[in-house]
Amino acid sequence: MQIRNIAIIAHVDHGKTTLVDQMLRQAGVFRANQLVGERVLDSNPLERERGITILSKNTAVRWGDTKINIVDTPGHADFGGEVERILRMVDGFLLLVDAAEGPMPQTRFVAGKALALGLKPIVLVNKIDRQDAEPLRVHDEVLELFLDLEATPEQFNSPFLYTSGRAGTATFDLKKPGTDLTPLFQTIVDTIPAPLADPDGPFQMLVSTLDYSSYLGRIAIGRIERGRVRVGETVALLPLGAPGPLGDAPYEQARVVKLFGFDGLERVEQQSAEAGDIVALAGLAGVEIGKTVTAPDYLERLAGIAVEEPTISVDCKVNDSPFAGREGKFVTGRQLRERLFKELERNVALRVEETDDPQTFTVSGRGELHLGILMETMRREGYEFQVSRPRIIPREGPDGERLEPYEELMIDIPEGYLGVVMEQLGPRRAELLDMRNPGAGTVRMRFKIPARGLLGYRSEFLTDTRGTGIMHHRFLQYGPWAGPLSGRRRGVMVADREGVAVAYALFNLQERGTMFVRPGDPVYEGMIVGETARAEDMDVNPAKEKKLSNMRTTASDEMIVLEPPRLVTLELALEYIEDDELIEVTPSSIRLRKRALGATERRKLARNARAAEES
Repeated sequence: MQIRNIAIIAHVDHGKTTLVDQMLRQAGVFRANQLVGERVLDSNPLERERGITILSKNTAVRWGDTKINIVDTPGHADFGGEVERILRMVDGFLLLVDAAEGPMPQTRFVAGKALALGLKPIVLVNKIDRQDAEPLRVHDEVLELFLDLEATPEQFNSPFLYTSGRAGTATFDLKKPGTDLTPLFQTIVDTIPAPLADPDGPFQMLVSTLDYSSYLGRIAIGRIERGRVRVGETVALLPLGAPGPLGDAPYEQARVVKLFGFDGLERVEQQSAEAGDIVALAGLAGVEIGKTVTAPDYLERLAGIAVEEPTISVDCKVNDSPFAGREGKFVTGRQLRERLFKELERNVALRVEETDDPQTFTVSGRGELHLGILMETMRREGYEFQVSRPRIIPREGPDGERLEPYEELMIDIPEGYLGVVMEQLGPRRAELLDMRNPGAGTVRMRFKIPARGLLGYRSEFLTDTRGTGIMHHRFLQYGPWAGPLSGRRRGVMVADREGVAVAYALFNLQERGTMFVRPGDPVYEGMIVGETARAEDMDVNPAKEKKLSNMRTTASDEMIVLEPPRLVTLELALEYIEDDELIEVTPSSIRLRKRALGATERRKLARNARAAEES
């Protein structure tokens, strides 16, 4: 049985998961009457809700006498850590590019990583059935991208196919429409090299990803680089470190309890596996991503997995609001600490540090979405906690200067909104790199912007473009400190007492701004219940009821009509809050609050802050 190991990489929403589902369907992995569009690989509830891939997944199909191991990877830059470790398991990759949008920021980021590792590409211009598709233009843009990324001549001359993931077709020539994915399968077999692995040497495998089973404990997944492994054999688990012989360093020994291969969507138990195949090993208690598993008599480490450092951090602390403990199952500092450190086992791009306060932990990640997905997962598991405003992680340059992370921001907007977007990005220190007008009334702009400047911009952008704009960004580089940036321009309404929000009070308050609560929601002193139209914060009473009297008026029986409140999601909350505010996250609600709950205490802190600035 021949083996081919490939990853599918692309920008978010370019159709990776849909194409993999069609590959599984046409290889006969599951029944023909499976619902089309039911993304089989996106099994996580959060993935199904958001329509994006968050965790990379292994699957395999058989084509003739060849087993093709396929890894579906996330498209969001925030989950780049998932992609970086997966690329060590494969020998080639399918680069998927939308036939209308062309190469986007994440395409460049991931393709650069894969080409630098020497992997062989196959380019798929996908969604050729779109009305605005321009596959020939996109073909040229991909070749320009390969030139920019310094691809080798062999990588540059990679095969191009034109595909429709939804219809499950592929063709080399646009004049001859495809009928199925046979050309793609054949190209994978012909183009992607077989794994360069020695089946006769001593066993060696790098752990690229982890899974967990309540029966078997941690399960190590990776590609066997050399030799073969059998169930029941004793193996050595080497600690993280430089590649080469282990020397006198201590190591663990363990026995392979179970061995799994991948076949379609299933994990198949097998007795042995040999070099080149992607397998899952159970029985290694102390296994971590990046560690090497070897034969006990040949202790040689493989190069570990290099993952880029996080660029953004938040403080995660125990909930101490007046409503603490009402809705959550896990509310103590010990439980919060255990859950955060457990996440480190699988999430290689995440960092968790303890602070001077035993109830507070600093969590660092790749972006707001990366951290938001972790928090959303935790609240669904029953955790209750509070989160601070995200802040960027600065670095020190070679001459001691202060550096901060910059992002590459790509924006697609209708021409009419060009002025307002440029006006908003100016104070955020964005620098325009290029601007194109591909026609159809839309403009594409590419900016370099400090990561701080993007915090809180997405919701403003959607408002300014009436929901018609599209923005994507990815980490670009560390650059010089950009100086002070303007924060949120509007103040907030802060509840001045505990109670329950009443329609009568909200009706009077909605004239002054946008509400975050609806009638019947419990509120407490210091909780943010809305946004004002002015720049200053305002203390309000959302629980104020109408005075009852025995006098009838014509207005007494009028219907109170309330505007729908703004829905506060975790991502919106992370973008919205300021330094003196916190997000209270519980399994059933997300609330915004001030750090100092009492109005007198807040005024005192503001006075001290002004005095400190003047001095």
